[in-house]
Amino acid sequence: SGNTDCYQPAEQKYRLTRGLLEVCNEFNQPVGILTKNSWILHDKDVLQEMAKKKLVSAMVSITSFNEDLRRVMEPRTTTAKQKLKVINELSSAGVRMGVMMGPMIPGLNEHEMQRIMKAAKDNGASFTAYTFIRLNGAIKFLFHDWLFKNFPDRADKVWHLIEQSHNGQVNDSRWGVRMRGEGTIAEMVAQQYKKYGKLYGMNAEEWSLDTSIFRRPGEQGRLF
Repeated sequence: SGNTDCYQPAEQKYRLTRGLLEVCNEFNQPVGILTKNSWILHDKDVLQEMAKKKLVSAMVSITSFNEDLRRVMEPRTTTAKQKLKVINELSSAGVRMGVMMGPMIPGLNEHEMQRIMKAAKDNGASFTAYTFIRLNGAIKFLFHDWLFKNFPDRADKVWHLIEQSHNGQVNDSRWGVRMRGEGTIAEMVAQQYKKYGKLYGMNAEEWSLDTSIFRRPGEQGRLF
C-alpha cells in the first residue's frame, strides 16, 4: 500500500497482504514493505523465499523508545522492543531490513535518532530513512489538539519549532522539502541522520531489489 500500513488489524482475518505477497513471489515481482506491526512475522516464510531472489526489503517504523510517548503517539502499534525483535528475526531469516524514523518531532522525539539507529543496527537493520513532521490539511488541527492535551507544558514550544521548520507554517507540499523541513532545527536533525548513519554504516535508503526477473502472468516459456 502507498497510503497506509499493509498490516492493519483486518489482515489477521482477511490475509490480503499475505495473498499479494504470494502472487508477487510467484511472478518475481519485487516488493518494499513499511510497517509498524509485528504481524509481518506471520509472513516470514514467504518473505524468506522472496529474499533469496532479492525480491523483498522491509522497513520497520520506530518513533520512540519512550513507551509513554509511543502509547499516546501511536496507540495500538507494536512496542519498540517488539519492533526490534521483528528486525532481528527477519534479518536472521535473510530479509533485508531497515528502520524508518518518523515523524521526527522537534521537542518530542528528535533526540532519540541515534539510539534508534544503533538499536536497529544491532538487531540486523542495514539501511535507514527518516521523515520530519509536516501537518497538511485536517491533520494540523488533530495534531494541535493532541499536542496541547498530552503535552501542555511544552506544546507551544513544539508547535513553534514545527513552524520554524516549514517557513512559518506547519504544513508543506514542496517536493524535496516537505519530508525534511528547512531551517536550523530541520538542519540539525538532518546532520544527526548523516552523522550517525555514517557511524553505523546504514545511511542510505537502499532497498536493493532485483527487477530483472519479473515475468508476466501467463507468459509462455522462452524458446531461446
